[in-house]
Amino acid sequence: MEIIIVSIPFLLLSLFISLLPLILFLTRNKSESSINGLKFPPGKMGWPILGESLEFLNNGRRGVPEKFINDRTEKFGSEVFKTSLIGESMVVLCGPAGNKFLFSNENKLVTVWFPSSVNKIFPFSLESSANEESKKMRKMLPAFLKPEPLQKYIPTMDSIAKKHLKEHWDDKKEVLAFTQAKAYTMSIACKVFMSIEDPVQLAKFADPFALLAAGILCIPIDLPGTAMNKAGKASNIIRKDILEIIRQRKLDLAENKASPKKDILSHMLLTTFEDEQPMEERDIADKILGLIVGGHDTASTALTFVVKYLAKFPHIYNEVLKEQMEILKSKKEGELLNWEDIKKMRYSRNVACEVMRITPPSQGAFREAITDFTYAGFSIPKGWKIFWSTNSTHKNAKYFPEPENFDPSRFEGKGPAPYTFVPFGGGPRMCPGIDYAWLEMLVFIHNLVTKFRWEEVLPNEKTIFVPLAVPEKGLPIRLQAHSVNLEK
Repeated sequence: MEIIIVSIPFLLLSLFISLLPLILFLTRNKSESSINGLKFPPGKMGWPILGESLEFLNNGRRGVPEKFINDRTEKFGSEVFKTSLIGESMVVLCGPAGNKFLFSNENKLVTVWFPSSVNKIFPFSLESSANEESKKMRKMLPAFLKPEPLQKYIPTMDSIAKKHLKEHWDDKKEVLAFTQAKAYTMSIACKVFMSIEDPVQLAKFADPFALLAAGILCIPIDLPGTAMNKAGKASNIIRKDILEIIRQRKLDLAENKASPKKDILSHMLLTTFEDEQPMEERDIADKILGLIVGGHDTASTALTFVVKYLAKFPHIYNEVLKEQMEILKSKKEGELLNWEDIKKMRYSRNVACEVMRITPPSQGAFREAITDFTYAGFSIPKGWKIFWSTNSTHKNAKYFPEPENFDPSRFEGKGPAPYTFVPFGGGPRMCPGIDYAWLEMLVFIHNLVTKFRWEEVLPNEKTIFVPLAVPEKGLPIRLQAHSVNLEK
């Protein structure tokens, strides 16, 4: 009898706890529709805790990430709507007007925000505010990632591309383009950022980085087997290796075995800020990890789909080949690419732009409202998260007529209208590695097309977004090497 009496309050409490998310959800939905007469964006917050995350992520896995945006802009007749994604109240701003507003109001009305899954991956550097960390990084990076200092890396990138193709593509009938693009961009990133070339070390990074990329944007559930949990474990594995590299570099610098200008790692080790204190080793490891993620994942995705579309459209490939052969024929035997060669790759660059328009490497990014403000007649409360989407313009016929058609000529002359083509973001938060990404992509395109033609093994292979664009089977391609006569 005592057991029953004790159990009744316990059961009631358990029931209340189990229903609490629903109660909070229903209260939240009501409060977010109207407070003190303020008008909030149209939209629904979805399920308790999950919000509309499952639909958002599943559309990506089905290969139609733009559907989540399009369905709601059509339903609500508005290019701004509210939802709940990855555990947060979220406003989505669409179109060039939304992009311009966010890019123009960085650190005024909005600031950068990262999902909790990113906190899991980068736990040390995010102990301080993301905005402060961003400012630190942007103070350090211009010395390395602007066009002028990057020019000296073009021959290095060219050498790595040639070596990569020789070791992994030559004498092969078929290759997985996605796997090889990732291997190439990883080699470039490790060389430029840390001066690491050891193939054993590079191979050790491959699997953990794949898990890390899949967990950057996911449902924030940190349980064994979830994407978030796997990403956290992968980041710890990578960070451990980077810390060993950092400690060895500190010894080399102390013994004058390494130059202070050797690479970004050396620069970070010798950099001090306002308090005259050097960065901690774990902080440096996180920043190097972030740089590799930024310089590896998106670029390898873009290159993979360059390969895909050049196979799909032989007339486009022929124009790229023509341009790159003119550059190759102008080079002496053994001479590596330089900045003047890169500037001649105009058509190749337009092709890569069109690839990133149709298949953006990233679906967009997040901001956080740092004050209450009004946009398009709607109130956006302080603390709410904001999402801008590449697909709201890239796949929109208002800004790119016949958006499913592959047409590099869209980028000739003045190119697309402002704030419509945004694969690298915009404003103060534009990707700081944009010039670096262009160099590694164009160098690879040059080397690939001047050595091979290819065709897709699976012409109807599905593209999924998890959250980056990925060919479902890795894009297997069948290679045909050019004749010696074509090369010279």
